Amino acid sequence: MELRHLRYFVAVAEELSFTKAAQKLRLAQPSLTRQVRNLEDEIGVQLLDRSNNRVVLTEEGKLFLIDSKKLLAMCAQSVATVQRISRGETLDLNIGYVANIHYGLLPATLGAFRKLWPGVALNLFDMTRAEQFQALEDRKIDLGFVGLRPAPSGRILLSECVAHDTMLVALPIRHPLARQRKVTLAELAPLFFIGMSAKTHPGSREWLIEICHEAGFAGRILQEADGEATAIKFVADGLGVALLPDQITGLQHEGVVFRPLFPPLRRESAIAWRADNPSKPLQDYIQIVKELSRGM
Repeated sequence: MELRHLRYFVAVAEELSFTKAAQKLRLAQPSLTRQVRNLEDEIGVQLLDRSNNRVVLTEEGKLFLIDSKKLLAMCAQSVATVQRISRGETLDLNIGYVANIHYGLLPATLGAFRKLWPGVALNLFDMTRAEQFQALEDRKIDLGFVGLRPAPSGRILLSECVAHDTMLVALPIRHPLARQRKVTLAELAPLFFIGMSAKTHPGSREWLIEICHEAGFAGRILQEADGEATAIKFVADGLGVALLPDQITGLQHEGVVFRPLFPPLRRESAIAWRADNPSKPLQDYIQIVKELSRGM
């Protein structure tokens, strides 16, 4: 039994006419009649009742029609799948992101992508920046909202700045600077800083030291945190102050106040992907992120 036999049977069963089915298939009617008869002979079951000058499905034929349609649909889907893969059109897009960051940009890009690629599954993974870099290296994600640009690593990763995070200073609520509406970096010089761990936020420590150096002092990092929520807790415990993106104010921060810096301090935030990833959905998603980021 071949797939064409199933297609012929389905055509006749839907039309309940060999003549109409033959026209639909662009096949000679005698040939179609013979092929369907061969199918019945092979499985040993009468699928069509041809008596009284009409064609009617037998009970066995009704059941066989359902399964035949399912099998033909599965085969068509399998063919379409391998064709899309051959064209570099993957069936899913895996995206890494840092929770509580890119509140507006990420949902907007996902909505636009679904309209363009409704058949591609979107899988989101809440990961630290370090986890995203490792997942990109291992090909477990296609793109990461990594924040700080990755350090140069040959031609493995490409990156693009898609946002500029406004940085705030997190202060213990009873600190004298907490009474001010704005704080300068120079006023933070005598204080200890809470930095972000290189294990989870690669490049963050170097960025903090450079910012302090540009402000004319050497930043002293007393403690490092694995995540923004932990950094806020350390600030509340009086271990130091922290420079964090303004989206973080949505997190619980009892005992901590956030103050804008003067002059304003903004930090680049980037996406990253493998240079050797041929996925067409990935390339389209990157373009969507770039276009939407310009309007935010």
